[in-house]
Amino acid sequence: MTELLVSTEPATGAELWSGPVGDAAAEVAAARAAFPEWAAQSVAYRSEALRRFANVVRTRADELAELIARETGKPLWEAATEVQAVVNKVDISINAYADRTPARKTEGALGSKVAVRHKPHGVLAVLGPYNFPAHLPNGHIVPALIAGNTVVFKPSEKTPAVGARLVDCFHEAGIPAGAVRLLTGGPDQGRALAAEPGIDGLLFTGSARAGQALHRQFADTPQKILALELGGNNPLVVWNAKDVQAAAVIAVQSAYLSAGQRCTAARRLIVEDGKHDALVAAILKLIDRIIVADPHASPAPFMGPVIDNAAADTLQEQFLNLMIKGGRVIRRLDRPHEGRPFLTPAIIDVTDVDRPDEELFGPVLQLVRVPDFDAALAEANNTRFGLAASLVGGSPELYDRFWSEVRAGVINWNKPTNGAPSNAPFGGVGLSGNHRPSAYYAADYCAYPVTSSESELSRGTITTGLRDPNMLED
Repeated sequence: MTELLVSTEPATGAELWSGPVGDAAAEVAAARAAFPEWAAQSVAYRSEALRRFANVVRTRADELAELIARETGKPLWEAATEVQAVVNKVDISINAYADRTPARKTEGALGSKVAVRHKPHGVLAVLGPYNFPAHLPNGHIVPALIAGNTVVFKPSEKTPAVGARLVDCFHEAGIPAGAVRLLTGGPDQGRALAAEPGIDGLLFTGSARAGQALHRQFADTPQKILALELGGNNPLVVWNAKDVQAAAVIAVQSAYLSAGQRCTAARRLIVEDGKHDALVAAILKLIDRIIVADPHASPAPFMGPVIDNAAADTLQEQFLNLMIKGGRVIRRLDRPHEGRPFLTPAIIDVTDVDRPDEELFGPVLQLVRVPDFDAALAEANNTRFGLAASLVGGSPELYDRFWSEVRAGVINWNKPTNGAPSNAPFGGVGLSGNHRPSAYYAADYCAYPVTSSESELSRGTITTGLRDPNMLED
């Protein structure tokens, strides 16, 4: 009997999609068979194919946004912005490939040339997350295809419908069926794909725990590329902000956009002790106005549910644990609809609380009061993660110090923590990644450089270490 994977809508619990669980070995074999022909095409040919893909997504934008909203629970307006990001990724990736991996020739010795060109790795596995089920895997798949790789894509088991629809768009654009393969399934299929000897690399977006497991798994295969885009315990420092209302808006956007289910979401709000009351009051006023509802509600919600009941249960347990350790609740993490994963935005004061260094992947903001800016910097760096950080307020000189001393791959000033542009590199340090930033720099891990010394004439000399030919015996 064929095993089925079933996807349900977080907002309603209704079944949305079902499909057979795939076979990792078979999908890798199909991608391997398609690789030589796809890699042999010119970059211009592959780029044009991806532009056709962007056009397909553009024509199906409303349909794809509707599916994303239903399967993730995010508001329809936010799902529409994700679809636009999928479209925009193509031109950005084409430009990035030309910029990051250009063919170059320079003059060498004795009239020779030194050439630098790039080759694709082969078959790349892509493991996608559920929070941006189209945009984030697309950010790996498009650069990989432009470089000449073929791809086996396994979407999150929580958002397989969006993953399947995305692959349909690639095929509808004329990209060969073997060049982009879909593997549906759960964690077992993900582990099987990562362990497949036929892949030449794996591109992963997800939790730090899963990333650590993959890093250990790939330790014995240094010949395979591994790009890890992981989470963050991100600090938002508000210091001497002249516009308290603007600072509150930035804090709310940083912490609660996408129901807090962004790897760049602010997890810790760091403020000067004794000067924080006006900011907290402004944040609470905004929280009281935030609409938490299903994706199609009217008026449009700011937040939908988190991905499923298991995720909501985990967040409530983490929040309770902070309370038990001494955290002071400023705004509770409520579950307004029994049996559904809707959560209200929460704030808890964890100053001087012995709290775990973990990513609370939901609408929970931890307030930390500190005595001075030195302590604010120390608290910002009080994490094994290092993805995003933001300073709101302060002078240019203070921001220069913040930028210099904070450990993160995305550092913003007077902007939310989750404001990373797609036309720049994206990644973090520590547990947030393995120094292979994505977005504009994805071209770096999708192809490898080949250096060639070339001459039209064969010429060789050995000047040292040979006997005089006149002294050799007959």
